[in-house]
Amino acid sequence: ERMTGNEYQGAALRTASGMNYDHHGMIINGALGLCGESGEVADIIKKATFQGHQLDKEHIAEELGDVAWYLAITAAAIGKNLDEILEANVSKLKARYPDGFDADKSIHRKEYEHENY
Repeated sequence: ERMTGNEYQGAALRTASGMNYDHHGMIINGALGLCGESGEVADIIKKATFQGHQLDKEHIAEELGDVAWYLAITAAAIGKNLDEILEANVSKLKARYPDGFDADKSIHRKEYEHENY
């Protein structure tokens, strides 16, 4: 059975519950963790692109799971659930690119402060 974003978030928060930080610390830990884990994904791709390594898709998938964990706790720290975050992002993209991605619309798009989040 598949898990929803909110169910995943609940499971992630269960493993974050023992960490010794306040609400502000949860935001900081989440944001820094997102950067760190995203950097690990980039490093795997860098090594495959420039250093002759094989592209390790399983390792990328593992690191993407870590990105998801930090996304879940950061969202919770700002009072959002993952389903809200994901649905808002899809709505934003549909409004921006109603017929799918268009390079011209990307180049000439309006910038919106916080884009309805």
